[in-house]
Amino acid sequence: MKMLKSSLALAISTSLLFGCGDETTNNYYPVVPSSTEAKIATYNLSFDRKTFEALVAEMQIEPNAQAMLVSDYLDNTISAADKETAAKVIQIRNVAAVIQKNRPDVLMMAEFNNDGTGTDKSALEGFQKNYLSVAQSIEGAGGDANLEPISYPYFESYSTNTGLLNEFGFDLDNDGNAGTLPGDAWGFGLYHGQYAFALMSKYEIDTANTRTFQEFKWKDLEGATIPTITVCDDPSKFPTGMVCGDEWYTNDEWAEVRLSSKNHVDAPILIPTKDGTETVHLLMSHPTPPAFDVGKNIEQNAAEVDFWHQYIQNKSFIYDDSGKTGGLEQGQHFVMMGDQNLDPVDGDGISSVMQDLHNDALVNQDVTNGSLYPTSYGAAEHAVDKSSSHPKPNRITSTFGLAVDYALPSASLNIVESGVYWSASYEEGRKLFNDSRIGDYGNGKDVSSDHRMVWIKADFSN
Repeated sequence: MKMLKSSLALAISTSLLFGCGDETTNNYYPVVPSSTEAKIATYNLSFDRKTFEALVAEMQIEPNAQAMLVSDYLDNTISAADKETAAKVIQIRNVAAVIQKNRPDVLMMAEFNNDGTGTDKSALEGFQKNYLSVAQSIEGAGGDANLEPISYPYFESYSTNTGLLNEFGFDLDNDGNAGTLPGDAWGFGLYHGQYAFALMSKYEIDTANTRTFQEFKWKDLEGATIPTITVCDDPSKFPTGMVCGDEWYTNDEWAEVRLSSKNHVDAPILIPTKDGTETVHLLMSHPTPPAFDVGKNIEQNAAEVDFWHQYIQNKSFIYDDSGKTGGLEQGQHFVMMGDQNLDPVDGDGISSVMQDLHNDALVNQDVTNGSLYPTSYGAAEHAVDKSSSHPKPNRITSTFGLAVDYALPSASLNIVESGVYWSASYEEGRKLFNDSRIGDYGNGKDVSSDHRMVWIKADFSN
């Protein structure tokens, strides 16, 4: 058996070598793509960890140490202390392989935990240095390093409501224990920064003109009402003293509760073309799933999605965290993106909200209702394997059988290609999704993610 430090010691030693506090954010040499086409993607990486520090430590493990961990894991010669670390390394390497295979120019990454504020970018730096900048394998764990490294000179991490305890002492989850995590945070989370999202880009991110909506209040959304208990089939799930139809929040809570479970971010990217710079607004969010409670989450999920619909309609009531009012000016390029946790035709959410967004003329109809709707053979095969009743099985983007991940471009963008990266059993790259050697189940988060990368390609040549 190879001699290897414990996972904790390894993490510490490698972090010292790399330097967690290194001031190198965004200092990778910016190589601007020369193509007239920009590939814009979203990917829920499923990098959920018990702490942000755990993710940082994994990202600081250098490639040689990674290789030893993977080899010992596959040989079943690994120590109990290092087995969990090795499994996480395999997951990260497979996710990096997906990114290297698809080579998006711009990538939103959901479930990339941070420090709560997005200030500490050491995990992003480590992901770039030790994984994305290192050739990975299309054959998955232990395969030949046959993919080309990829570099993103620009990257940002964004503040989040997850795990941010409300400052009023409200009992937001109605469990009788006010002011406790995870349920009394503005967004569900065991710590501030859990389930956050980040952005990596080959194009400059216009940080000066980025707008965030972390503090936007739910009550201020057009049409908003206090959510009520609507899932009434099992009264044992009701909070003590509450009945079907009761309002979830008190009036005092409703006056303060934030809409976004993580954040809503409008981050413009600057794309150089032969005719000058094109600005594309990336409208990023990751709404709460419409599940796990008796109605509040269903309503919040729909409202979080509807926020972007009202934003692209430039509703005047909208305000950002700096106090600027109004939505997106008409005629601006945009891509609404992220794991929205809402399927337009299936699932427990209010599908009509996503349908309405899809059908809006401001959104590219070739992508939302035409021949360029992102699909994959892997999704169709998965639907057959799981006896899914989804009416559009080739559009599924998750292992739980729903289409929830989106890159919805504006009608102003000339979209020439789109896709969901999900290899079927007969296609190259299958072990990036299904590998019986890995984890307890050999799929989903064990191998890479329970979500799939969704992408569109915009042409700026005309």
